[in-house]
Amino acid sequence: MKKNRGRVCEAGVGVIVILAMFVASPGTCEPPAGEFDGRVERSLRAAIGRGEMAGAVVMATQAGELRCSIAVGDAQTLPGRRPMRIDTVFDLASLTKPVATATAVMRLVQQGKLKLEDPVSVHWPDFALNGKQEITIADLLLHQGGLIADNALSDYDENDPASSWRRIANLKPIAEPGEKFVYSDVGFLVLGRVVERVSGQTLGRYCRDQIFAPLGMTETGYRPAEMLRNRAAASEKRDGKWLVGHVHDPRAARLGGVAGHAGLFSTAADLVRYGEALVDRELATDGPLFRTAIRDRMIEPREVAGGHRRAYGWDIHSSYSSNRPSCFSERAFGHGGFTGTVLWIDPADKRVFVFLSNRLHPDGSGSVNRLASEIADLIPWDTASRPAARP
Repeated sequence: MKKNRGRVCEAGVGVIVILAMFVASPGTCEPPAGEFDGRVERSLRAAIGRGEMAGAVVMATQAGELRCSIAVGDAQTLPGRRPMRIDTVFDLASLTKPVATATAVMRLVQQGKLKLEDPVSVHWPDFALNGKQEITIADLLLHQGGLIADNALSDYDENDPASSWRRIANLKPIAEPGEKFVYSDVGFLVLGRVVERVSGQTLGRYCRDQIFAPLGMTETGYRPAEMLRNRAAASEKRDGKWLVGHVHDPRAARLGGVAGHAGLFSTAADLVRYGEALVDRELATDGPLFRTAIRDRMIEPREVAGGHRRAYGWDIHSSYSSNRPSCFSERAFGHGGFTGTVLWIDPADKRVFVFLSNRLHPDGSGSVNRLASEIADLIPWDTASRPAARP
């Protein structure tokens, strides 16, 4: 991101806000000048008071300019209090799907190693069992491959991963490809497996080498090292111990912490780097991730069964879009994660919005999707330069 040209102000213990100065325009989603600091902090603290989360980090940029960076609340409250920091590390949960797995798939497409139209069974022959031979890579990226949402946790043996994959390969479809939209963890588990078989690397290593390292995302990856775990946000207890820097998703945990649907950890700053690589056309053109044509193919809105709109690995407008900023354009794409994580990217205005919370800490009862949308609408975005809508 470019150097911020705004001001820095402190707003209470554990809260830092950095924002660009702006002038509000009638009819935009921007708050009146001078109200941004207090409104965002009050909204976040009110949510903490309601028990929706223990704390959160929000970061936003537009055209590479920092618009907001705030940390509020606590990364952990039990057994002792640890304040939230801007560089707190979060379990991204299902943000793993687009940021790691879908991006890895599109990298392999760019490298000519697979095609989106390929049946999955071309790259993993065992997957063809029980009538799944026609399901394509694209079907799974759009959650319309006909697979169930989740298979039984008992299908996963942490001491025998090969048996876990045999059980996944043996699953029966619940619909024909393209017939139904079913948001499926299983589908992205399968895609992660495909990435490994095609690349010859583990999913974690391929993502590190092909995505995170080229973008300078040095604090993003699976199974974070101790240094990163020490500043990770807590979620819930498992086996009597707080999960801090260890994956919350039980299926990913039984697969050793690396899976196509969950398991990735990151910081707000790293996710901003990722988002900017997708919205900045100059950076995307022969840049560290994709050629422009591949990037555009990934984020193109597509109609799927049930009247939903998705992109490859991303949400656009669906029953999962309650965290979507209302002031973002129709071209915006994003995703959420079960642990309380949200990322939305708007190429129309080159906006990147990151909301990371520990909504599961300490009792698993928090809820932040609508809050994330509301916070995004308080960011002082510049809408004056929005290009005309495409015909």
